[in-house]
Amino acid sequence: QVQLIESGGGLVPAGGSLRLSCIASGRAFSRYTMGWFRQAPGKEREFVAAIDSTGGRRDYAGSVKGRFTISIDNAKNTVYLQMNSLKPEDTAVYYCGVDSSRPAGFVGDKLNEYDYWGQGTQVTVSS
Repeated sequence: QVQLIESGGGLVPAGGSLRLSCIASGRAFSRYTMGWFRQAPGKEREFVAAIDSTGGRRDYAGSVKGRFTISIDNAKNTVYLQMNSLKPEDTAVYYCGVDSSRPAGFVGDKLNEYDYWGQGTQVTVSS
């Protein structure tokens, strides 16, 4: 069983920055692929970014590439999402997910590939 706790959300003006954190329980954290997804009101949850267990493989949605950076600190069981140049369309609840079965060097961008989720943290970007 894995428990995830996200933090770092808030209200920022367009062009601002936020850093989201996700702390995971479980001794196997260093073997997990981690991902960030988001869900805006009235929309489906969508992929944002993912990182493999070594930190060497990362993937981003096209809408955030060049603005967001995902990173991992296995010593702290934590995955981060640095979000820069935020836009109003980035407003959503951001969720951290674990893919516990994917080998190192691979990441996934499909919702059903992730088997554990946090409660989410709200990010609101004002125009």
